Amino acid sequence: MGKVRMIPGRQGGRCEEPLDRGCNSQPARDIVVVHSSDLHVDDDYTARIHGGDGTAGLACVLLAARSVAADVVLLAGDTFENNRLPQAVLARTAAVISAAAMPVVLLPGNHDPAVADAVYGRLSAVENLHVLGVTHDEAVVFPQLGLEIWGRAHRDYGDMMPFETIRARHTRWQIAMAHGHYEPSPDRSVSPRPSWLIGDDEIAATGADYVALGHWNRAARVGNGKVAAYYSGSPEYAGTVNVVRFTRGGEVVITHANLDIAREVAPQYVPE
Repeated sequence: MGKVRMIPGRQGGRCEEPLDRGCNSQPARDIVVVHSSDLHVDDDYTARIHGGDGTAGLACVLLAARSVAADVVLLAGDTFENNRLPQAVLARTAAVISAAAMPVVLLPGNHDPAVADAVYGRLSAVENLHVLGVTHDEAVVFPQLGLEIWGRAHRDYGDMMPFETIRARHTRWQIAMAHGHYEPSPDRSVSPRPSWLIGDDEIAATGADYVALGHWNRAARVGNGKVAAYYSGSPEYAGTVNVVRFTRGGEVVITHANLDIAREVAPQYVPE
């Protein structure tokens, strides 16, 4: 495990429709969530890293999630390299997710947006897979955990603001997901510029207990500290997943679990 960060839970978060035992009630036990992103499941580049199996990174992430007894797994965008993958790859993906036997919440990213012919239609039989923007419009709620997970899916290949609108809190714990490029104070009037920008003010406005970000290959904490916002990084680059523990005492504890995975060294990655 990596270094632990302990953050007070947002007891005073917005709560409009309490579920289970109420928004501000203490959970009966700790809730554990594993966060990853940018797996880029494919039959080409990623597959070559893993000896021909483009789903190997996904399998490693889910294995790590089982090892920490995760309640939910978050995949914050670009789970798939594109929406043109062959059926054999998607069948393998479905089998890997089904075998994990835990809820997986997926946010479509810029590589795998929720367009009409997206891959998600061929994964509809996977009962434990929840796709924001497809199976669920905006949020997935787990009343038994006192947890909701929300995010704005990429619905096409164009530019958009991941946190253009904010969801009011409905449960004790809340996670916001987004796939895009972080800049502290983004200037959207400048062109050309990176698309899908996410700024400090937008992160803070979520009021979430944890913001799960995707789009960067490296793992990093971002934002102005008002909300715990983290990129998980790509499994092959970062070599870890983020483990988020919502404690019975009301704290949010973030650690990193190592992955037993083939690594790809990029210029931005410096081995420790």
